[in-house]
Amino acid sequence: MERTHIRLNPARMGIGGELLQEQLRSLIVGQDEAIRSIVDVYQTHLTGLSVPGRPIGSLLFLGPTGSGKTRIVEATAECLLGNSRAILKIDCGEFQHSHEIAKLIGSPPGYMGHRDTRALLSQEALDQYFTPTSQIAFVLFDEIEKASDALWNLLLGILDKATLTLGDNRKVDFSQAMIFLTSNLGASEMAALLNPRIGFAAQLGPDALAGGLDKKISRTAEAAARRKFTPEFINRLDKIVSFKPLGEKQLRQILDIELRMVQERIFTAGPRRSFVFNATGRVKEMLLREGTDVKYGARHLKRAIERLLVQPISNLMATAQARPGDSIRIDLEPSSSRLTFVRDAEGLPFRALTHMAGRGIPAAAAAVASSAAPEQVRTWKSTFFK
Repeated sequence: MERTHIRLNPARMGIGGELLQEQLRSLIVGQDEAIRSIVDVYQTHLTGLSVPGRPIGSLLFLGPTGSGKTRIVEATAECLLGNSRAILKIDCGEFQHSHEIAKLIGSPPGYMGHRDTRALLSQEALDQYFTPTSQIAFVLFDEIEKASDALWNLLLGILDKATLTLGDNRKVDFSQAMIFLTSNLGASEMAALLNPRIGFAAQLGPDALAGGLDKKISRTAEAAARRKFTPEFINRLDKIVSFKPLGEKQLRQILDIELRMVQERIFTAGPRRSFVFNATGRVKEMLLREGTDVKYGARHLKRAIERLLVQPISNLMATAQARPGDSIRIDLEPSSSRLTFVRDAEGLPFRALTHMAGRGIPAAAAAVASSAAPEQVRTWKSTFFK
């Protein structure tokens, strides 16, 4: 006898959605709403229930600079396509005048330079990053509020019918594309809701955003967008997501992620140049002090890491002071607040290095890495360092 009246759980996700969510959470900090929005769109696409004749999804990301709006798009492309640069990015600051739209769609026949104008939004550009396992295009309109009305009108057709007509009357199909729009609209109002002296939510106490402030920030950002954009434009978006300002806890997590990415850059420079480094707690505190800025968020932290950590490491590599198989400890001199670099071990095998860095790889991959053949190195890089 068949069982009936079985309670189902619509909150459960499929394997594809769960994997994407797990990967994004390992790369993006403090923006759970944005992650869930992307995962929901992706899982709907996987089940074949996306709205016919429209893009897979269209999301508007609002929030202050350095909060991760562009980074989450890059992370999604990295997770699904294996390449964080597999994005068709349109810098809307370059399209503040209506005549500049010709760079996107090409000039119509009869205009001077028609054959020399290459449309940025062509079908070839849209499909260039397709892989055998993922037929999704990622299109990012960065700082959309800076664009002219002509670009907004162009987007109306893309968001509603997933179709764009180029200057030579060719059609571009956006039905396999995820459309992302970013904007800093509402950032100043959001900052005013927080501590005006510091600007980070952490200064308000650990439960500040857990209360009504979180929703108030979202409403403030969305209201700013509705004042800027027309109702027909807003109504064609699948969702508006507000990115929250990052607090101290989130910045500490981002610091760990960035340090891990620096280590991966060292590994991907080539197995015969690979070594590991370990930054002490005092170094991390110093990087947080130098890299915390209310205006630039996590972006300022990245600059501090490049200036204070990556540049000295590159000098050590260029002068052969950091050698393959080394384990280097990075500490801070209490008296001068200068970084010190000490070799604690040398001659370690590559597999031991990867385990020390917390990125253990199978023996087969270690063997491939040790061969130093460029094509093989690219293979294990793409497999184990996504």
